[in-house]
Amino acid sequence: MDTQTITGRQKEVESTPHLKRVLGLWDLIFYGIVLIQPIAAIGLFGIASKVSRGHMSTTLLIAMVGMMLTAISYGRMASKYPSAGSAYTYVGKGLNSYFGFMAGWAMFLDYLIVPVINTVYACLTLQRLIPSIPFLVWVLLFVMVITYLNLRGIRTMARSNELMLFVMCVVILIFIVLGIRYIFHAQGWGGLLSYKPFYNPATFDLGAVMTATSFAALTYIGFDGVTTLAEDVKNPKRNMLLAPILVCLFTGLFSILQIYLAQRIWPDYNSFPNAETAFFDVAARVGGKFLFDAIAVILFIACLGSGLAGQVGAARLLFGMGRDGIIPSKIFAHLDQKRGTPSYNIIIMGILTIAGSIVLSYQGAAELLNFGAFIAFMGVNIATFRQFYFKRPPGEKRNLLTDAILPVSGFIVCFLIWISLPTPAKIIGGMWFIAGLIYLIIKTFLKKDKPVILIFEDM
Repeated sequence: MDTQTITGRQKEVESTPHLKRVLGLWDLIFYGIVLIQPIAAIGLFGIASKVSRGHMSTTLLIAMVGMMLTAISYGRMASKYPSAGSAYTYVGKGLNSYFGFMAGWAMFLDYLIVPVINTVYACLTLQRLIPSIPFLVWVLLFVMVITYLNLRGIRTMARSNELMLFVMCVVILIFIVLGIRYIFHAQGWGGLLSYKPFYNPATFDLGAVMTATSFAALTYIGFDGVTTLAEDVKNPKRNMLLAPILVCLFTGLFSILQIYLAQRIWPDYNSFPNAETAFFDVAARVGGKFLFDAIAVILFIACLGSGLAGQVGAARLLFGMGRDGIIPSKIFAHLDQKRGTPSYNIIIMGILTIAGSIVLSYQGAAELLNFGAFIAFMGVNIATFRQFYFKRPPGEKRNLLTDAILPVSGFIVCFLIWISLPTPAKIIGGMWFIAGLIYLIIKTFLKKDKPVILIFEDM
């Protein structure tokens, strides 16, 4: 089932009083893989390898454990509250509406950063393909294109996402086959089956690995998107629990395979011509210019699609906040009468994206995005712990493993990843978080209003 059908059926469900549960487990898994993309790790390869001192496979494994534990919490909360919500809903229900607002505020930061991170990587890719044009020029051109397309109301179609997913998989499978062949011919079975991508005693440093994990965890961001389809799922108690876990498991294992091979093909993590686009050079080593260009093209197109969706998603979120009076409605609640697009917000997001792409590096933008995401993840784990361990209805028996140990373990792993973020991400993210807290205090304690709800469902 394609994502267009899923979205259509989701809207159908939301417009009728009776739920029509039509989606199965594999529909959810496919949808989650489309959201994350099976090439998510390869753009992170060079930087994560350098920061971890050649242990990116280990960082992906650690992050996968944290994400799978968190996925269990998401799945259980989605089964308990089967609405088209996410972290802010689950934290609000499991803890209280004040914490729910702060989880939503953390997610809001991610919406603002997504267009930036896609712009930066798309332009780094273009610069590798055509190095004579400066990075700043590519940024201006790229942002102007996506802003123009969004102002015109032109969006990527679900069918094109499905086709792109197929092309990505084909290109990556070609890389895997050629990579295995290259390693075997050069190093034999000893090179192909090695523990060094996970643990090399000569370079291993736990602090460096955890810092790199806080960056490489970007690979999994988006797995929680499957919970937005909770109202449409057959047997939600089972499928909403399994789907996020299996999406994280598939993403982790497939990403580790790609990165493991890349580490064996290019073991010297200090010798990349360009750290941000290091995987291009790895691909060229095993597949020549054809594979170099193929990897670059699929990454650029993926960034273009995500950049378009990210910009309009953030613009719509600003519109919702303007409509609800959270921010000035005269500007942010404006809609273009002809196309029904939040045109002022799209332009504002274009300006912010250009500024962010100039100020932030790819690594810096990714770490800032993870700052907000892992706050939300920690919130969901704690909300799950409280919901199922302390708020059990009278007569229902608690399960120590599923109700306490798993969500608390998920919180701890996510906290360790979050606390390992570099200082600049903590400072900028902390300033954002404090701004949200100040707003919440003014709105609720001084003006005596209830905490506002940041609406993400229509993004």
